[in-house]
Amino acid sequence: MFLMTLMVGSLISISSISWFCSWIGLEINLLSFIPLMKTQNNKYSTESISKYFLTQAMASFMLLFSIIMFTNSKEFNFDLNWVTSTFMSSAILMKMGAAPLHFWFPEVASGISWNSNLILLTWQKIAPMILISYLNILPNLMILFIVSSSIIGSLMGLNQTCLRKILSYSSINHMSWMIAATMCSMNTWMFYFIIYSLMNLVIINTLKTWKVFFISQIYLIKNNSSKILFMMNLFSLGGLPPFPGFVPKWIMINQLSYYSMFSLTLVMIIFTLVTLFFYLRISFSTLSLFTSNSMISKSKNNVTTSIMILSTLPMIAELTLLL
Repeated sequence: MFLMTLMVGSLISISSISWFCSWIGLEINLLSFIPLMKTQNNKYSTESISKYFLTQAMASFMLLFSIIMFTNSKEFNFDLNWVTSTFMSSAILMKMGAAPLHFWFPEVASGISWNSNLILLTWQKIAPMILISYLNILPNLMILFIVSSSIIGSLMGLNQTCLRKILSYSSINHMSWMIAATMCSMNTWMFYFIIYSLMNLVIINTLKTWKVFFISQIYLIKNNSSKILFMMNLFSLGGLPPFPGFVPKWIMINQLSYYSMFSLTLVMIIFTLVTLFFYLRISFSTLSLFTSNSMISKSKNNVTTSIMILSTLPMIAELTLLL
């Protein structure tokens, strides 16, 4: 029930004809996600729920305040469009955890289950991203968020050992590419987001199956085929050619170069290479930590098959969207 209302809230935000209805949809989405975050035998989930609720409530207050400013400016003919768009964009970017308003995102991600992490990293970004595309934001403000997300998402992930935090900082880095995509074309954003979501689905499904939460627990992945598929999806998430994750970045580089944003493109490419470094560190840990194949249980064979099937989804989706 809560998963259904979560999706309905996002769809209300996307399809509404007024900003107030969009705010209502975001609130439905927020109140639906909180029960999904609560898991048994996890003492950190309550703390994550509190942090998530307080941050989202503050962002909702800012969004509602900017909506009131927008309506009053039309009524009294005040020219406050740049002020309201700045407030709105800051509130929406805080809701999806873009840097420098990312302070809550890794802390919340590290205290919830893998299923909740998958929702937080993928579905919870759809409504804010589409709402951002509706705003006439100052280009300098957008570039500030893009550059800060790219830098913070890459550098802060270097000294992490918790895989949930690593994926959250990786998500912040990918957010810079997705925000840049909304400046160019929503079709590009949709293509990037679908590939990114499918790669996260495969990685999180692998980690959830083998109950891995930290880099030191990588040895729990005892099946060699699962290790290789997990490593390939990490390379894909980092945008390493010829893996599927490279194509959306390639398209983005092409479009940003078309709009003569060469400096911004260079910064994003450099800090994406930094994220690729800690993906390589996880991959080397996956391959180098010794495990015994005799420890594989028969019940894991079906799981490995499902992981192999899921691993083909990014490639299939990419070919479908390109065609």
